[in-house]
Amino acid sequence: MTSAAKAPVCVLGTGLIGGSLLRAAVAAGYAAWGFNRSAAGAEAARSDGFDVTEDLPAALARAADADALIVLAVPMPAVEHLLASIATFAPDCVLTDVVSVKAPVAAAVRAQGLSARYVGGHPMAGTAESGWAATDSGLFRDAVWAVGVDEGTHVDPWTRVVRLALDCGSVVVPVVADEHDRAVARISHLPHVLAEALAAAGATGGELALGLAAGSFRDGTRVAATAPDLVRAICEPNSAALLAVLEETLTVLGAARDSLRADNSLADLVEAGHDARERYETAQRWEITDIRPGDHNWLVNLRDAGRRGGVITSLN
Repeated sequence: MTSAAKAPVCVLGTGLIGGSLLRAAVAAGYAAWGFNRSAAGAEAARSDGFDVTEDLPAALARAADADALIVLAVPMPAVEHLLASIATFAPDCVLTDVVSVKAPVAAAVRAQGLSARYVGGHPMAGTAESGWAATDSGLFRDAVWAVGVDEGTHVDPWTRVVRLALDCGSVVVPVVADEHDRAVARISHLPHVLAEALAAAGATGGELALGLAAGSFRDGTRVAATAPDLVRAICEPNSAALLAVLEETLTVLGAARDSLRADNSLADLVEAGHDARERYETAQRWEITDIRPGDHNWLVNLRDAGRRGGVITSLN
């Protein structure tokens, strides 16, 4: 595809992810502005020189006038309210999101009649911090950014979303919503649950245990430092997929407990975990170069490539 001029970007929500996206878009040469419902959050962004307002209708009217790409960057519980406002003030704008689940967002988008211009997105980046003060224009550099290739996706909105992700420094993995949600239940949402459990177990050991805690405890509990309300907003909308992998993990842990009790051995779990970590460390991404967006079966072909580890690093 031929490179296009950078269309304006309107970011709704300027916390860690949305605010970092606003910073990254501006750094990449986009005309970009944002909305934040918190007056303090909006003022903090303005103090750093960014165009952020607490007036949602005004931000969306500006997006409609400029044909901007609108980015939903709020937790799932706030999505429906923003979509209703988009349907009122900017229904023809291209729409994406950076929410941690995709199928529930897509369903909410359909309910508002906005599907024709929507492409789901999810940058796999973040920290345990939150709010504008934690934002970083380099947060997405070398990160993976999931971009939807669901049935009905249109090429022009898709291209705009992919171009933004690439310009923010990420590589793009094409994925359908349901498969995305099952995957992140394993590699994002379950780690949150396990980190909370590990942190609680350590604290139950009292001051001695916490005083002896070092690297493995610190690394394993890092995301437990995330604000509890945010963890719930990330994990609970994906409850079906999370429940399935949590049950699977409890079975694995139960088997390890039984082996330790019967044979004083953790061999099966430790060896399987070590092999899995090695597989992660040595996994090879490969660049998708032979699929042209808009061609026959382009969505089907991109889905297959994403499942096999393919990534998009440029749009030609």
